[in-house]
Amino acid sequence: MPLRAVLWDFDDTLVPVHTLERWQWAWKPQGPRLNERHVRAALREGLRRWDRRRWEGLVGELPAADASAYHEALREILFAIAGRSLPEAESEAVLARFPRFPGPLEPYADVHPCLEWMRSQGVRMGVLVGPTSPRATELLGQMHLSELLPVVLGEGPDDPHTPAPAAYKAACVRLDTVPSETAFVGDLFWSDTRAAGRAGLHGILLDRNDWWSRVESVRVRTLSELPEAWARPSVDAGDAHIPPEGPAGPA
Repeated sequence: MPLRAVLWDFDDTLVPVHTLERWQWAWKPQGPRLNERHVRAALREGLRRWDRRRWEGLVGELPAADASAYHEALREILFAIAGRSLPEAESEAVLARFPRFPGPLEPYADVHPCLEWMRSQGVRMGVLVGPTSPRATELLGQMHLSELLPVVLGEGPDDPHTPAPAAYKAACVRLDTVPSETAFVGDLFWSDTRAAGRAGLHGILLDRNDWWSRVESVRVRTLSELPEAWARPSVDAGDAHIPPEGPAGPA
């Protein structure tokens, strides 16, 4: 069955969120300059842990990951960047600043061309956000993406949030499609690609940082590769996995 629609993750898929610049501003706006290699390693491990935490909430191993769980995940990332635990007052001040980054927020350079291509193909599109993206609609407007992504789900107080199956299914209803005809593009393996497959969608993993090189699923490094992948949605996201000899998943 051909794909008719695509749902997009927001953070770090359409818009860079976890960046060296943002963490620099949130923690050390006056310097010294943070070590780029160290920060990138901390982000890699921290976001992989967050990915796994969301998955564990989805499958019932832990309570569902909510805004409080994300706050704790950010705290762990901050401590990893700092190389030590920080006093509560300092860490809370940093985490309060983090979402208020004043720098220009722009989508990745490959976003507009890919969305324009999708629209030219008649593909229906929407974006799924969660408690970690409270200003998504506003930001989409500022970045001139609202026309291309008219359906935003997850900002309403009663909206279900990914990776819950109800979120994907509600978004499909809004797009007037069905899961088997819909793809979900996200930057995390377990709680994006695999969770979407669990809900019956085709998961496409956008692995900009090459964190998931051993994942056996539809995987692209940039959105410029997506048109080709779109033509061959042959790997069911529900069957996507990491080979046994590779990493078992996020640490």
